[in-house]
Order: sequence, then C-alpha cells, then structure tokens
Amino acid sequence: MLENFTQAINIEMLLLLAAVALLAGFFDAIAGGGGLLTLPVLFIAGIDPLAAIATNKFQATSATVSATVAFARKGMIDWHGGLPMALMAFIGGALGALSISLIPHDLLQACVPVLLILVAAWFAFSPKPREQERKAKVSLRLFCLGVAPLIGFYDGVFGPGVGSFFMLACVLLLGQHLMRAVCTSKLLNAACNLGALSVFALGGAIIWPLALTMAVAAFTGAQLGARCAVRFGPRLIRPLLVSVCCIMALKLLASADNPLGEWVSSQFS
Repeated sequence: MLENFTQAINIEMLLLLAAVALLAGFFDAIAGGGGLLTLPVLFIAGIDPLAAIATNKFQATSATVSATVAFARKGMIDWHGGLPMALMAFIGGALGALSISLIPHDLLQACVPVLLILVAAWFAFSPKPREQERKAKVSLRLFCLGVAPLIGFYDGVFGPGVGSFFMLACVLLLGQHLMRAVCTSKLLNAACNLGALSVFALGGAIIWPLALTMAVAAFTGAQLGARCAVRFGPRLIRPLLVSVCCIMALKLLASADNPLGEWVSSQFS
C-alpha cells in the first residue's frame, strides 16, 4: 500500500506539503497545534489514515526537537525537573502508537475530522495561561506518573494540539508561568513524538519521501517560530489555527471516501 502512495507523489505535492509543514512548525513553536494543519492536508492528499498519522509524526518530531534545541540553547529548559516527565511522555507516546494499529481503518477515517473539530474548539475556548508562577496543584511525581503518559498516549494515537495540552497542564497543575510552561511543553512534546515515531518507524508505516521533505520544512519553521515566541506569543496564531482546522475538517467530512460523511449525506437525502 505504501508503495502505491510513494509512486503517486509528485513535485507539486511535495512543495505544497513542505509549505504547510513550514507554517505548522512556525505555529507549533509559538502556540502548539501545528498538526491541525499538516494532518488534514495529508488526508486531503489521499494518504491512508495510519500512514498519514505516522508520516505526520515524523515531521512533527522534527519541529518539536528543533524548538526544544532552540530553547535549550537559550538555557530555558529545566532538565532536572523535565527529564523524568519526558521519559514518561515517551512511554505514553509509544503505547499510543502501538494502540492505533488496533483501530479499524473506516473508524479511524471517520473519527479524524470529528477529533480535529473538537481540538479546534478546545483551542478556541481554552483558558488563557497566566503569566505568573503559582503554587502547584499536583506533585511532580503525580504529574510524571499520570498526566505526562496520558497526554503522551493521546499524541501516539492522534496528536494535534498535544503541545498546548502539555503547556496548559504545566500552568494549571504545576503552577508554572507561561514562558516556562512553553519550554517544558516543547521538551515533553518532543519526547512523546519520539516514542510514537519509534513505533511507527519499526512498523514501516512512514512514507519517507513525504516525511523527510516535511521534516526539513517543519524544522526550519520551528526555528523561526521559537525566535518569535517570546515577542509575539500565541494570541494571533490561535484564531488562524482554529479557522483553518475547521475548514479542513469539513472538507474531510465532505469527502466521498469518509464513512461518517456518507452516513450524514444519507440521512438528508
């Protein structure tokens, strides 16, 4: 199956997906949610759901590792407190990626647009993170054993928005101020991405020409985004992400190949 997709790839598709990955990497470094752009585009391009999620994971990993390196060079990563959380996020991501192969193809194809709309709604209505440090509501151990692997598992199964989930969890549960939470979320996001990616790579689900092209673009976008994160923040990025995500989700639902879209059409015909 993957051979058929590889043969169908042309230069126009590579350039389009690279442009989307560049933009997604930029957004992801600032506000998270870059997968809200790249994953729907892969589906719209006709990629099999499992291959699309696996290929998207490769470029997403490139973006999150790039952003983490950029923040680490500025001395903004707390390695002592972050590494235990990163390890559990890695395990959660790997377990999520192992689980996705058990989901039927049609169910996965039907659920993706719905999940995209739900994540977009969360982005639109989630509370604004506070700028000041607060008292933690949970211990670091509980966060490591419960929150980090749970969000990491979601990343392995689906993924879009996971960086923002980590960021808000750090703010609301660990009491971190916004910029520290952004830096911590990049480390945890990179860790769960690597966990899921290791499973997908071993399973042969990645379309490498697309993955490598998008990864280079995402890496570049994330470097640019990390440089802009402190100055601009997520206020202008989130509305655009939400709008584009909803448009793409509706396009996926309208596709003739989507089981949920076919069911909705049959109810009104």
